[in-house]
Amino acid sequence: MQPWKILSATVHVGSLVENWNLATSPAGNIEECRVFRYTVCFSSPFDALPVVHLGLTGFDLDQRDSNRLNLTATEITNTGFVAEISTWRETRVYSVTFSWLAVGA
Repeated sequence: MQPWKILSATVHVGSLVENWNLATSPAGNIEECRVFRYTVCFSSPFDALPVVHLGLTGFDLDQRDSNRLNLTATEITNTGFVAEISTWRETRVYSVTFSWLAVGA
């Protein structure tokens, strides 16, 4: 039986990060989802796939339109995962801060 391993951190991403595409309204179809993907690498690998939990801890959104924001962990491996931050319609997201927690063996 292996002991539990727990890793965590806080990440801040936004308009100063390369390829940030959530701060401008879409040029064409406003219903199209805009997604920013951020790869998180664990400081040490897990022996098996961990459970990853994300928590939104801060954001900077434009007040002119309704605010829409999703935060999802995808592509989870024993060495990391991809955090997907998405929005749609005219929502403009200037920055997002989230914490993550990975638990496994």
